[in-house]
Amino acid sequence: MRIYLIRHSMTKGNKEKRYIGTTDESLCLEGIQLLEERKGMYPEVTYVYVSPMKRCVQTAEIIYPEMMKAGAYSCNEKLRECDFGLFENHNYIELSGCPEYQAWIDSGGKLPFPEGESREAFIRRTLEGFREVVRDAQAHDRETIAVVAHGGTIMSIMERYAVKEDGTPAGSYYDYQIKNGEGYELRISENDIYDDRDRGGLCSGSDFRGSKMAVSSGEADRASDIGNRKNYQKLSAGE
Repeated sequence: MRIYLIRHSMTKGNKEKRYIGTTDESLCLEGIQLLEERKGMYPEVTYVYVSPMKRCVQTAEIIYPEMMKAGAYSCNEKLRECDFGLFENHNYIELSGCPEYQAWIDSGGKLPFPEGESREAFIRRTLEGFREVVRDAQAHDRETIAVVAHGGTIMSIMERYAVKEDGTPAGSYYDYQIKNGEGYELRISENDIYDDRDRGGLCSGSDFRGSKMAVSSGEADRASDIGNRKNYQKLSAGE
């Protein structure tokens, strides 16, 4: 199975570098233009899974208009972005004098968001949603799918499922930050079993490959690390 994890395009809050989680923003004009300019650069899929947030649904409607019109998609509530609590809809400038924010920064982002989700709870939720997506796709023999979601959602999935050839993690949560409209490709064999008892991830020996899908123009950046035998590499949408 081939899975494309695509981050939604830009919103006003993204442009202003705000923490946008539960706020149900639509795409801004720049975000719409970004996707329009990249039409035809995204991979073809047989089905689309989407976070129910407006910014994700709008993104899917622009990238895959015919599929969305035909109803070849479904929403999964667990793919929503993190609840940033008191930080929601604020940026770092506005939060610079907030002691709770400084404590969160000092923790390396590991403390729970005040009145929001902890990273552990967020990751657990999004991985449950991802496994539901994969099981549904397998049940309907969908070999190539797109998951249009949020930056944090994609980071959670990649941290858990991007592995080196020896099965060890290829990177940590923040290694998988991507820009609006970008994404990753995952390849998962039919025999992979998703179970929290097994790292919540892939069984040993799984034929998994991940690659960053930078859908901007330009040559592919062959960044595979042969020495570390990483099983993913960056590529442009044209490849």
